[in-house]
Amino acid sequence: MQVIVSGKGVDVGESLRGHIGLQIEEHVNKYIDRVTSVQVVVSREAHLFRVDITGNMGTHAGMVVRSRGESPDVYAAFDEALEKTSKQLRRYKRRLTNHHKTMPDSPAPRLVKARKYVLPPETGEQDDDKQSSLIIAEKPTEIETMTVSEAVMKMDLQDVPALMFFNSAHGRLNVVYRRVDGNISWVDPEGQAA
Repeated sequence: MQVIVSGKGVDVGESLRGHIGLQIEEHVNKYIDRVTSVQVVVSREAHLFRVDITGNMGTHAGMVVRSRGESPDVYAAFDEALEKTSKQLRRYKRRLTNHHKTMPDSPAPRLVKARKYVLPPETGEQDDDKQSSLIIAEKPTEIETMTVSEAVMKMDLQDVPALMFFNSAHGRLNVVYRRVDGNISWVDPEGQAA
């Protein structure tokens, strides 16, 4: 596993770099051995240090683990981010273990190609004829077929606020998202399968 430690406006010394490398190796290999690379970015925001950890799971599905920690102490910020990463990997490993016990012959997930657009926050205030000029970024993406628990797991691992997927139970397009109160909402429209 490759561990890349970098600073964004912060000089990352050898002591911190060594600490991060040892802790990442210990905590990540404890849960999963397929992680190919982990990138740790240390930055400073006002009076807090911020540590972002991003890890490539090395799976065919392109799973990524993301976490963030903030604290006045850089070591405490790293420990907070690492604890979140460990929690995500522990859940992932538990769900993989449970999934393999209950569904031994599951078919490969179906992927539907889609496009993801980034729009500015004031998009709803513009006229409809100017909508095409408002696109900031465009990126290809895929919408997968999976169970609700797999979608929640992927949303947690990628640290995204919402995830769209085709529900493997009935084939309809579903969405899971994290609410402000911390709970997860699942949108399952009624109607015919896609």
